[in-house]
Amino acid sequence: MLKRCFDFASCAIGLVLLSPLLLAIAAWIKLDSEGPVFFRQERVGRFGRTFFIHKFRTMTVDAEAKGPQITIGKDRRVTRAGHFLRKMKLDELPQLIDVLYGKMSIVGPRPEVPRYIALYPDEVRAKVLSVRPGVTDWASIRFKDENDILARSNSPEDAYVREVLPIKQRYYVEYVDNNSFLGDLGIIFATLGAILKR
Repeated sequence: MLKRCFDFASCAIGLVLLSPLLLAIAAWIKLDSEGPVFFRQERVGRFGRTFFIHKFRTMTVDAEAKGPQITIGKDRRVTRAGHFLRKMKLDELPQLIDVLYGKMSIVGPRPEVPRYIALYPDEVRAKVLSVRPGVTDWASIRFKDENDILARSNSPEDAYVREVLPIKQRYYVEYVDNNSFLGDLGIIFATLGAILKR
């Protein structure tokens, strides 16, 4: 209950305070390339219920039809505005809407697309999906340059499934087993610190 109250209150305040920035980003996206302001993609949430996550659009329209669901290195599908938004993690800000509606939490395992969730071992999947997915977590901080890491592989999607995903799962399971309010605050401050270093 404390976690949900914190999520709701902080997101409501955050959306109000950040509204000038959010509007400026939305205008930049519209001026930079054709297409909608938001990118919405199906993800798997708590108890296996799917939802459509909100992000600022950083890629060309129909990018998913033109390549993999993961972004690799200097992906040509990423727009000019998108490069900056991704680097500074500003594309993630609209997920505060998903937190406000109770689909996500500020801190928790990152929500995956159904095709990757299907690859989770049964026990790991059950544990990870027992909590709301989050905007940030330790795995997000650890793999903040994930697309650059995958770009060095001859088979990025295979590298993601075989190398990156198992490590993320360990972070997710550890979070579910040991999460606490103070721990969440630590992750939030660590995330802000990682962004500021960029």
